[in-house]
Amino acid sequence: MAHALLVIAAETVEHSKTAYYVCAGALAVWAVILSFVGLRDPDFPGSAVASRGVMALTAVLVLAAMATAVITA
Repeated sequence: MAHALLVIAAETVEHSKTAYYVCAGALAVWAVILSFVGLRDPDFPGSAVASRGVMALTAVLVLAAMATAVITA
């Protein structure tokens, strides 16, 4: 009986989605900033190293948003 109650309680606990909202918001802000900078400067990001940095940061933000979405679901 106690095990059944623990299982039911574990299934009904709602996880905080704050981490997802922060990560998804950061990704959205990054996308807007990236689009404005990319539209204003035709040579953006300028070098191969800067291009890899932009791609790496974007990948980290996407993975963080995806991971927090799965964890908080």
